Amino acid sequence: MRHLHALRRLLARVVLTLGGAALLVAVGYAGSQVLAPDLDPDLDPVAGDVAAGGVPAPGAPPTATGAPSQVRPVVAGPTPHGRVVPGVAFEVLLVPGPTLLGPGEEGDDVRDLQARLRQIAWLSGAPDGVYGDTTTAAVSGFQAKREIPVTGAVDQRTTDRLLAMTTEPTEAEPTGAPHDTASNAPGALDPRCLTGRVMCVDKTTSTLRWVVDGDVLRTMDARFGGSATATREGQFSVFSMSRDHVSSLYDTSMPFAMFFSGGQAVHYSPDFASVGYGGASHGCVNIRDLDGIAALFDEVQVGDAVVVYWS
Repeated sequence: MRHLHALRRLLARVVLTLGGAALLVAVGYAGSQVLAPDLDPDLDPVAGDVAAGGVPAPGAPPTATGAPSQVRPVVAGPTPHGRVVPGVAFEVLLVPGPTLLGPGEEGDDVRDLQARLRQIAWLSGAPDGVYGDTTTAAVSGFQAKREIPVTGAVDQRTTDRLLAMTTEPTEAEPTGAPHDTASNAPGALDPRCLTGRVMCVDKTTSTLRWVVDGDVLRTMDARFGGSATATREGQFSVFSMSRDHVSSLYDTSMPFAMFFSGGQAVHYSPDFASVGYGGASHGCVNIRDLDGIAALFDEVQVGDAVVVYWS
């Protein structure tokens, strides 16, 4: 009997097909209990629809996003009383939810959507309030990046993820006008910025300048970390770049991230673009000029210098 109990606690291999990518996870089976691993928060809990051919996982809560998931066996095997049986592989099917906003629609809700997509660099240009091909492509790209069923239309899952990654658009954003047209006046260049390719970050004047062999090619406003998470000062180099980065620590969008010291990076900040200097970063160098940081990202290379100083 003891051996039987031990056998029933053996780990089964279960294949979860999530957005086309197969992920092998171990699921422990002990009597009627299924020990499920932590899943990506973007994904709905596993829930079955028997009427549609799915097999429910025991104890799995119903989905709350309006986009149900189904589980169906992909390897023959008994499933008594709806229980997941060791040795049987299952496929998770993500189903799009009802459309809340989609192609062909117009109005303020579309402008708000476009403004939020622009905050995280999925859309360029001024919001026009028309859900056309450009907006559809932006929504599709956003969905694909986060393993949401790709439809190009906004459902509840897409809405929830977008709201979590963006801030409430200001009155100016839906019109495409900048939040603050004033720019900071840069100070003197640090001597370390005069040679080679350097992102020269001046804390005194809250500016970033892109300097190549002593010539200033680009100047942008910058924002830094607060007292508890100060932006480090000194000379560094870019060691990693990520165009559509999302912070795994804070679950916030960091488009055009150029990492130079641990988790600190130069990147676009929708919050900085929205509220200006009323906030602070968690140590990164925030940039609020979306077009400027996008162009800078295409010019900077891994290995380029970063100098953070007080002028």
